[in-house]
Amino acid sequence: MVWLSMSDLAYRKAKVEDLEAIVALLADDQLGSTREKVGHPLPLIYREAFERMSKQHGNDLIVVEKEGNIIGCMQLTIIHGISRKGMSRCQIEGVRIAKTVRGGGVGEKMIKYAIRFAKSKGCGLVQLTTDHRREDAHRFYERLGFIGSHLGMKLDLLDE
Repeated sequence: MVWLSMSDLAYRKAKVEDLEAIVALLADDQLGSTREKVGHPLPLIYREAFERMSKQHGNDLIVVEKEGNIIGCMQLTIIHGISRKGMSRCQIEGVRIAKTVRGGGVGEKMIKYAIRFAKSKGCGLVQLTTDHRREDAHRFYERLGFIGSHLGMKLDLLDE
């Protein structure tokens, strides 16, 4: 089921059959290559994670297709909260675009899709984190109107 088509791009919820393409996108950069495990068959942990996500309402893994090929992905999670007068927000994570189409406007279209998606779910805020080493990504998000308003912190529980 295609949720939206923008020019030659189609957006839809990911299916389990898309996992190899998604993990390949996640692994296809300097940071992702050290975090992900690409292979055939794909390690079971990815399918298990996908199944957990699929059961969680408001946590959508979106793929972007062009001419039937997956060229991008992102995770959109709706977070309901009490702060900001009960405002819901949309967290954008895991944005990746195939190297073959980078620089062609696909990323901008994906983020604009995410913003429309968030508005359609009643969100009053869209937020994301990006690794401090991804300076090109920082400039990209700033150009789209995002502001570095907070300092993101993480505690890796696997290293304890």
